[in-house]
Amino acid sequence: MNDAPAKPSLIAYDLGGAFPEIRPGDTRRRWMDESPDAFAYRCLPLTIANGHGWEVLADCDVEAFWSGGQRPQDIVMRVNRPGATVPVSHFGAGVLTFHLHTLIRTDPGVSLWVGGPPNAPKDGIAPLTGIVETDWAPMTFTMNWRFTRPNHVIRFEPGEPFCFFFPLPRGPVAAVEPEIRKLAENPALEREHRAWSQGRSDFTSALRTPGSSEQDAKWQKHYHQGRLPGSGERVPHHATKAGARPFRRGGGSS
Repeated sequence: MNDAPAKPSLIAYDLGGAFPEIRPGDTRRRWMDESPDAFAYRCLPLTIANGHGWEVLADCDVEAFWSGGQRPQDIVMRVNRPGATVPVSHFGAGVLTFHLHTLIRTDPGVSLWVGGPPNAPKDGIAPLTGIVETDWAPMTFTMNWRFTRPNHVIRFEPGEPFCFFFPLPRGPVAAVEPEIRKLAENPALEREHRAWSQGRSDFTSALRTPGSSEQDAKWQKHYHQGRLPGSGERVPHHATKAGARPFRRGGGSS
C-alpha cells in the first residue's frame, strides 16, 4: 500500500481549436543579458522569480495604440500576423485583453496567480495581476495589460510571453499573524546579520583595491550558495532554480 502523498496537480484543459503554447518560465531576460558582465544573474531571487511558474506565448504579431480615452474604441490595433492570441479592446480605460483558450484547474484550496512575466518591463504598457480560484471555477480567465501612457505604439510579437501563472495556496495571508520584534530577541539571527553586514562593508571597501581577492571574486556568494555568512553553514533545502516542469498530454488527449 502506497501512503505517499499525492503530487499537486495542475491541469490545462484543451477546449478544442487553437491550444496556447505554455512552457516553464524562461529565466533569461534581455536586459539581464545586457547588464555589465551579466551581473543581474548574480541576483538569485530575480532568476528564481523569472522561472517560478509557466508562461503563455503569443502566436500573433500585433501593434496597439491608445489615444488616452476611456472607451474600448480608443485603442486601435494593427495585426501584422494573425493568430489565436490576438488581443482585443473589451473593457476600455486603456486595457488590452488577451483570451486564453484553455481552462485551468488546480487542487482544492489552491488558486492561480496570474500576471505578466516577472522582471520583464515593457515600455508603454504594464501587466495587470489577478488571483483566480481555479480549483472550482468553470470559467476561463483573461490576461489584461494596461497602457501606461497614451499616444505610444506597443507591440506583441510571436513567441513573446504575454501571461505568467503559478499555483498559490489560498489562506496563508489571512492566517498568518504578523509581528514586529527587536532583533536582539533572536541572538543567533542577530549574530548572522551582523556578520553579513560587516562582511559586506569590508568586501565593498576591498573591491576598490586593485588586485585584491575581492576584485577577483567580484561578488559575495553567501545567498547564492545558501550559506550563512557567519558560521559558513550550508542551509538545507536551498533552491537555485524553480524547477517548473513542461505540461504533458495526459488522460484521453491525443
